[in-house]
Amino acid sequence: MHAAPRRRFLCTALAAGAGASLALPALASSRRSLPPMMLGPFYPPRAWRERWDDWDADLSRVQRGGQVLTARGEALGLEASVVDTNGRIIDNAEVEIWQCDAMAEYRHPSVGQTPGRFDPGFQGFGAARSGTDGQVRFRTIKPVPYPGRTPHIHVLLRHASFGELVSQLFIAGDPGNERDFLWRRVREDLRPALDMQLRPAPADSGLRWQARHALVVPA
Repeated sequence: MHAAPRRRFLCTALAAGAGASLALPALASSRRSLPPMMLGPFYPPRAWRERWDDWDADLSRVQRGGQVLTARGEALGLEASVVDTNGRIIDNAEVEIWQCDAMAEYRHPSVGQTPGRFDPGFQGFGAARSGTDGQVRFRTIKPVPYPGRTPHIHVLLRHASFGELVSQLFIAGDPGNERDFLWRRVREDLRPALDMQLRPAPADSGLRWQARHALVVPA
């Protein structure tokens, strides 16, 4: 297992992002809960994931047989805070994210892994638990579109206080949002809960983008 060194790497790689988070505006937030959405066809089943041991919070690096591969695409540091609609911090919440790689392919048993048609350096799925401050941090890539969908990141949250919630995060202001069938189904007053504000990361952070977002769950 490589979880411990990967966590240390993540903290180092996001150090500028974490430190720079002081310079960012407060977490984008909405007192409305994330609108629930479908799990989708590309959620990797647990039995399939158990074949690998590298499903941590750093989706941008893959370790296989002693080799470290790095993801294509624009590196994104995502800092999220899990809170309920009353503003209460939710600690120890399980948070999972998954998205397609820079070549618009998912890591899923139903997706053909033909060499040259997917990015072997992208993990595709990651998981973390919120700390006592309710925060989780992921290192991933800026999501890209694929046929029929605007760029997005799937998110699943679990906790005894609210059960399970599945939703998606979208890039705020992306022109593809208005053409996306799922985005259009969300009421306009609920969309701020899904809007992920991307900002350029510091030059020495190893990231291209950073985002801070409140994952609001039912109270």
